[in-house]
Amino acid sequence: MKLNFSLLLIFFIPTLLFAQLNLLSSKSDRNGVASVLLTTSQWINYPAYTEREAWQKILGEKAGPLINLGEKYINYEWKVVKATDYLAFERTGSRVIMETPFEQNNTALTFLFMAELAEGKGRFIDQLINGIWHTCEMSTWVMSAHLQNQRSRRSLPDTEEVIIDLSSGDLGSMLSWMHYFLAPSFDKVNPVVAARIRKEVKSRILDPYLKRNDFWWMALSNRPDQMVNNWNPWCNFNALTCFLLMEKDELRQAEAVHKTMVSTDKFINYTKEDGACEEGPTYWGHAAGKMYDYLQLLHYATGGRISIFDQPKICRMGEYISRSYIGNGWVVNFADASAKGGGDAGLIYRYGVAVMSEELKSFAAYLRHREPESNISRRDLFRTFEELVHDDEMAAVLPALPTATATWYPQTQFCYLRKGDVFFGAKGGYNAESHNHNDAGSFVYYYKNKPFLIDAGVGTYTKFTFSEQRYTIWTMQSDYHNLPRINGVSQKDGREFKAREVSFDPGKSQLEMDIASAYPIEADVLSWKLTYTLLDNGILRIGSRYQLGSSKQANAHHLLVAVAPQEMEPGKIKLSNGDATVVIHYDPKRFAATLDRIAIDDIRLSRVWGSSIYRIRLTEHTASSIGNYTIEVNPQ
Repeated sequence: MKLNFSLLLIFFIPTLLFAQLNLLSSKSDRNGVASVLLTTSQWINYPAYTEREAWQKILGEKAGPLINLGEKYINYEWKVVKATDYLAFERTGSRVIMETPFEQNNTALTFLFMAELAEGKGRFIDQLINGIWHTCEMSTWVMSAHLQNQRSRRSLPDTEEVIIDLSSGDLGSMLSWMHYFLAPSFDKVNPVVAARIRKEVKSRILDPYLKRNDFWWMALSNRPDQMVNNWNPWCNFNALTCFLLMEKDELRQAEAVHKTMVSTDKFINYTKEDGACEEGPTYWGHAAGKMYDYLQLLHYATGGRISIFDQPKICRMGEYISRSYIGNGWVVNFADASAKGGGDAGLIYRYGVAVMSEELKSFAAYLRHREPESNISRRDLFRTFEELVHDDEMAAVLPALPTATATWYPQTQFCYLRKGDVFFGAKGGYNAESHNHNDAGSFVYYYKNKPFLIDAGVGTYTKFTFSEQRYTIWTMQSDYHNLPRINGVSQKDGREFKAREVSFDPGKSQLEMDIASAYPIEADVLSWKLTYTLLDNGILRIGSRYQLGSSKQANAHHLLVAVAPQEMEPGKIKLSNGDATVVIHYDPKRFAATLDRIAIDDIRLSRVWGSSIYRIRLTEHTASSIGNYTIEVNPQ
């Protein structure tokens, strides 16, 4: 049995939460960075725009499709993002009203640029200039949902304050690459175009990045409770790109590069030693995956002199994505992640090459085999270039899925088990993780790569998703996870609400924890020991042993399921999903079963689950302050 992390670390060790490894900044100070930074001509390995034979060799048969994509936008009408589009976020909660035209413009820009790079005849230059000019005329490149990070806390851009978010960084990075490849072509039309790009990238990215230390995602406050999530490597990657491509002052460039190292260290430090992504697989590509992009770019720009790919933690952070794959496109989707996905095959492959992980490389080849089309990013040109350069190399790798039957992440408290056609995943953790749901102790159960007991995920983001109203959304609540409702009370959000005494026994395929601390004081729960045991035949035993200070209301155990439950007889509920069936066994003398249909009208959720999912509520007949029961999930 191959485990993801040392079995010596069976219990959760809080002291490892924020280990100050500083893997990057310990490599070099600013002067050291200055001494190893290469010029763009030394580190950029992509051909110049004018090297047509080299681009034809890289693109091959991909050139035609890229040109065709660009042709779709040759007469594109650039969309205006109106003031009321920004205001819609605070008026109605909608993000998409602003984001839709914004993203349509960005997509057009990307495809026009890639078409010009593929064809090399200047046919797309004028329309590309139109898009660049239109973008530079915008008051901000920041999304409406993120403009509340302005001091005004409003969603209309305040031109007196420049902030950097995910999209502004992406646009700065995109325009920097366009300037690198096409500045001479722009100059032939009018030198003002390239000069405008330089001006806007400097004022929107370079200057604010160097002048300000208070962007929350930089995590430079050194607060011990500072949450650091995917924004950190994502924004730092974009800043690094802009400084490497656009900053001509060598001292400023070295200062900025070193600052990105100090800041990115905060993300690596925050990520627990086991390497798991607490935000879930959907966010891995923006978190550890974007950290990889950052590290690879830094590796290129310093000729490998500043590199941490040999660090075991960096490898573990990568292999989280392969271990979280269930099969047939399903993944373990704790937090705001979607249950469907797998990841960007090219990104996973390149990560595997960097950290010398055969598991990641073969998993990437498996994903590519499932979806053979190359990934052309709509905003991230670095990933697009790397995809094109390494795609044939990845195609030669033998596809394979990870073979681990047990993976245990002792600090993040994720546990994955496989027994034959059964996959089980559970979590401990705490209720203030990035993209958190109140779900300490919850689990998922798949049989024959079909979802049965599930985590719903998250719906379309609105104003309320990341607000004080977050936990009024049903998908965030413990009552819609596979968890008990204690004394009529559900789990509470906050760092102090967490699982305790979490342990994993690989010999028994058993995960245990006490989830009493995940509930607020009004639940009056002294202890609630959850035990998950996956037997060799795929049967899952869910054990609960509890003690309450008082008994106010009958306890209930909720089970969220992907398919309509059928009550066979008291004590048996059948779930059928295509050619796969499981039966849930419970004690009818102890519980009464209620079956709820949950209608889904959110497009993000319906793409995964269809028009509905279901909840089984097993409610004890009698309120009791002491109890012990078992529920079984039996594959047929």
